[in-house]
Amino acid sequence: MNSNVQRTIDAVWRMESARLIAGLARMVRDVGLAEELAQDALVVALEQWPATGVPDNPGAWLMATAKRRAIDHLRRRKMLDRKHEELGRERDAEEMAVPDLDEQLDDDIGDDLLRLIFTACHPVLSTEARAALTLRLLGGLTTDEIARAFLVAEPTIAQRIVRAKRTLAEEKVPIEVPRGPELAERISSVLEVIYLIFNEGYTATAGDDWMRPTLCEEALRLGRVLAELEQEEPEVHALVALMEIQASRTRARVGPGGEPVLLLEQNRALWDQLLIRRGLAALARSEQSGRPRGPYGFQAAIAACHARARSAHETDWHRIASLYAELAQVNPSPVVELNRAVAVSMADGPAAGLEIVDRLSDEPLLKNYHLLPSVRGDFLHKLGRLAEARDEFERAATMTRNERERALLMARAAGCAGT
Repeated sequence: MNSNVQRTIDAVWRMESARLIAGLARMVRDVGLAEELAQDALVVALEQWPATGVPDNPGAWLMATAKRRAIDHLRRRKMLDRKHEELGRERDAEEMAVPDLDEQLDDDIGDDLLRLIFTACHPVLSTEARAALTLRLLGGLTTDEIARAFLVAEPTIAQRIVRAKRTLAEEKVPIEVPRGPELAERISSVLEVIYLIFNEGYTATAGDDWMRPTLCEEALRLGRVLAELEQEEPEVHALVALMEIQASRTRARVGPGGEPVLLLEQNRALWDQLLIRRGLAALARSEQSGRPRGPYGFQAAIAACHARARSAHETDWHRIASLYAELAQVNPSPVVELNRAVAVSMADGPAAGLEIVDRLSDEPLLKNYHLLPSVRGDFLHKLGRLAEARDEFERAATMTRNERERALLMARAAGCAGT
């Protein structure tokens, strides 16, 4: 197969698979079957596009192909009379472009992707299964990528996904956005999933690219829709604020050659001020509730500290360290503690940060987490312990699956060599 066509198909699948699966799930009322039909359509594309060329509207082509497969499946199950009519009435509509976000906000059940997220986050599933399934169906992530996002073994994630799809089918869970009290009950899990999708786009777990902007954009879109659905929930607005502010740095996070540019080295003139203003407005909306901050409220407040600083030097690191300490009280996590260590090092010096990091060395959840040796290497480098720093950077490089990040870490290790 022509390599350009292969890359195009891969890119199309990354962009369209979530919408494809979500639309099919609404039609066939089975998320497992919807994913199978979407994969079947991809196989047909792999067979035909190298010869015929990529169609002008590849998403519509995949949907039309998948719908034909769905009709065949329903015919085999002797459900043609009712289901074929339903699918037929939608045939022309599915070829149209996806409606704009503003139009979707007027209809709380009009967005297939949001509907699928709430289905995947149904209480019949465990919290872990809900997040893993949604990342698989809507984020288009592999089981390996999801496993690394959760810091657990890949077979564990694979089992969760298989069991989750089976459970949804057996329990005949409706493909819908819940209403009333049930909606509020599922908000927390949905927020977790949306942010995990955003994070995978913000710093890709694996592959050749530092970022996957499409995933960030999709998570932001879903977050904004959810904020309109649940206007009185401060954590929803806090999550939107956090994503808006983080997304504002997108242009500054990647160099001319695609290499990562870390926060302290970024050209802040490239930060998107519109997204920052939107994020700060969402944070203010969250804080207007008068309710105590939740995990996303604290993270959004931390992001706001960075956004308000005109330079890295002017960042209020003591405030950030304090916010991380409060976050650790409401959401204890070794990852939160690692982030607090970075803030403490900026506020009080690398030795203070190293002291915190060294207490995390035996944390089971951080055993394969490349940012632990990466952060430790940074502290050691600043303290002049260059040989130790080099070892830590090299260890971190062996643990990451992202090629851009690996190159950055190896460059930092090389900068410590011979001294």
